[in-house]
Amino acid sequence: MEMTTVSFSAKDVMTLREKTGLGMMDCKAALNEAGGDMKKAEEILRAKLKGKMDTRTERTTAEGRLGIAIRGADAVIVEVRSETDFTSRNDDFIKLVDDVTNSAMKLPVGPVKADAAITKRIDDVRIKTGENVNFARGERLQGGSFGSYLHHDGKKGAIVQVQGTVPAEVLKGICQHIVAVVPPPIGVDETDVPRETIEAIREAAIAEAKQGGKNDQIAQKIGEGKVRKYLEENTLIHQPYVADDKKAVKELLPKDAKVLKFVRYTVGG
Repeated sequence: MEMTTVSFSAKDVMTLREKTGLGMMDCKAALNEAGGDMKKAEEILRAKLKGKMDTRTERTTAEGRLGIAIRGADAVIVEVRSETDFTSRNDDFIKLVDDVTNSAMKLPVGPVKADAAITKRIDDVRIKTGENVNFARGERLQGGSFGSYLHHDGKKGAIVQVQGTVPAEVLKGICQHIVAVVPPPIGVDETDVPRETIEAIREAAIAEAKQGGKNDQIAQKIGEGKVRKYLEENTLIHQPYVADDKKAVKELLPKDAKVLKFVRYTVGG
């Protein structure tokens, strides 16, 4: 019986190893099975190892990295998670986040759902690292102008969307505020706070004041004061600016400018 010789070189094995991060023997076996076809061998390895990796999806992914991109009137922020900080800091993972960010920029406005391109890139790194790498979330915005800030470790970041002309350094400062301030803002202004929340704060303060012997007029003023304090502490434009707490964030904006939306992410948060 005549034996069929499979033709591939040591260089082919090395190329496949560099692409997948797998051992020489695994790559050689895949090339044998694929008859020396590099693309088919990669697909064989992907199929085999993808199955193994799918059994590891229950592993906790508390580490990772954010990606932010702004192109004119378009912006996106994404979070990709890993099991270890070691993986999230390596060049392959950083490149993965860049690729996912660029892919997300092409998707519809709103919450980002991983498409085939994003899923494939994440699977590549899952296979290569042996970790449960996954796409956590993302937000795609469009319209107006944008500013952004990404912390040096890639684990905290924000984008802000504004209407009107605002200097780039002011937009970056607002994003730094969004990332750093405690408590973080729950919305841009009072319109982002549920009416029932405002009413509950007001009514609780009025009731407490009346129990303390205050008349209706004073109790009403105390209730309004509690609401005002809540908004100053919890909504972006009313918060004292972290870099200069003598002014509110809204005082940084030109008169014709308005904050439309912001997105703040912390890895694992």
